[in-house]
Amino acid sequence: MHYLNISFSHKNSTIEIREKLSYPNEKDMHGCLSKLTSTEFIDESILISTCNRMEVLCSCSDIAGATDHIFKMLSMRAGISIEELEGRADIYDDSSAIHHIFSVASSLDSMVIGETQIAGQLKDAFRFSHDNGYCNKKLARTMKSAFRCAAKVRNATDISSKPVSMASVAVSKLKSLVDDLKGKKALVIGVGEMSDITARHLVNAGADVYIMNRTKHKAEALADLCGTKVIDYEQLPHAINEFDILFTATSSPVPIITDEIIHSCDFDRYWFDLALPRDINYHKGERINLYVIDDLKVIIDENLSHREDAAKAAHGIIGRAIVEFFESLASLDIEPIIKEIYEKAYEAALVESNRVISKGFIPKEYEDEAKKMCEQTLKRFLHEMTSSMRNSNDESNSSISTNMMNIFSKSIEKSTKPDFIKG
Repeated sequence: MHYLNISFSHKNSTIEIREKLSYPNEKDMHGCLSKLTSTEFIDESILISTCNRMEVLCSCSDIAGATDHIFKMLSMRAGISIEELEGRADIYDDSSAIHHIFSVASSLDSMVIGETQIAGQLKDAFRFSHDNGYCNKKLARTMKSAFRCAAKVRNATDISSKPVSMASVAVSKLKSLVDDLKGKKALVIGVGEMSDITARHLVNAGADVYIMNRTKHKAEALADLCGTKVIDYEQLPHAINEFDILFTATSSPVPIITDEIIHSCDFDRYWFDLALPRDINYHKGERINLYVIDDLKVIIDENLSHREDAAKAAHGIIGRAIVEFFESLASLDIEPIIKEIYEKAYEAALVESNRVISKGFIPKEYEDEAKKMCEQTLKRFLHEMTSSMRNSNDESNSSISTNMMNIFSKSIEKSTKPDFIKG
C-alpha cells in the first residue's frame, strides 16, 4: 500500500487554474470521489477543495497507475491538458505525502501561515469522504495523526497565537485603503466561516454591516451572532450599486455579480471576492476597486516573515510526528503476527497438556491446572521476544523481528488451529 497526494495550490497554480479545478458543492465532490475510487489502483481517497488549494490524497496499490488516472480525470474536469496539469502539480508519494498533509493540517502550507481555517476544512473533507464510504481505516489513521500533529504545533508554538485568516487579511487591506470605516455601508454575501470573520471585523471597525444569503434564515442567524442587519438576496442587483464595501464568499459554481447588473456610481467602491470559483465577473471601470484572493499576497508575505521562527519549530514537530506515524504503522503490521504466534503457542499447550493427561503422567482432575501451566510458561517465554518485536526501532532489531515473523508465519501457514481458537 502506498500514499499519494497530488496538490494544486496558490504556490503552483493561478486563481484561474484553481477555479477550474475546484469542486464547490457536494454533488461535484461525490462525482470526483466516485471516479477516483473506480480504478483498481486506488482504494481510498479524500478530496480537499478550498479557495487556495485542490488536492487529492489517496491510498493506492500502484503510484504510477493512480497518478495517470487522477490526471486524466482532472483534465476532463477542467478542460486543461494533462501536460499542463503535470507541469503545475506538486506530486508527493509515501513519506513525502504524509509530510505534506501534516504540513497542510498545521497551516504551514497555507497562504496565510498559522491561519486556523484549514484545520476545519480538512476535517470537513475527511468527514465527507469517510461518511460516504470513499475512505476507511488507512486514510482515517493518516488524517487523525495529521490532526494530532496540528494540535501539537498550535500548543507548542506561537504560530496561531494571533489567529489570522484570509478574511482578516482582506479587512486589513480595506483599512489601508479607507481612512475610516465608521458609518461606511458594507455588504457581506454568504454565511460561511469567511463571512462570519469578515462581518465581525467590520462591525468592530464601526461599519454599518448587512448580511445577504440565498437562504434568508441562515443570514438572520449570522446577523444575530454578529450584531448586523439582513438584506434580501433578491436585492443583490440594487445593493451592489448602493454599498461602499462588498465582501463575497459564497459556494456558487457561477459568478453572482456580472457586468449586466453593475451600474456607474459617483463614489468609490471596494469589493473583495474571497470565493473560489469567483463570485464576481467584472470588466468595467466604474470606480470599483476589486481584490481577489491572489491580490492579498503582499500582506500574506509579511505575515510569513513575522512567523518564521514559529514555522521552524513547527517543522521540527512535524518531523517527529511523521516518525511516530510510521512507527505506529510498523506496529500494526507486527500485531497480527504476534497474535498468531500466541495462538500457535496455545495450540501447542493444549496438545501437550492433553498428551500428558492421556498418558497418565498427570491425574485427570488436574487437567485445567496443567493447561494453565503450559500456557503461562509459553507466555513467559514469548513475552521478551514479542516485546522486542513491538519496540524494535533500529535496523538490526527490525531485521531480527522480520526474520522471526517470517519463521512463525511459515509455521502458522502449515498448521490448523484447534476449534477453541477458531471460536
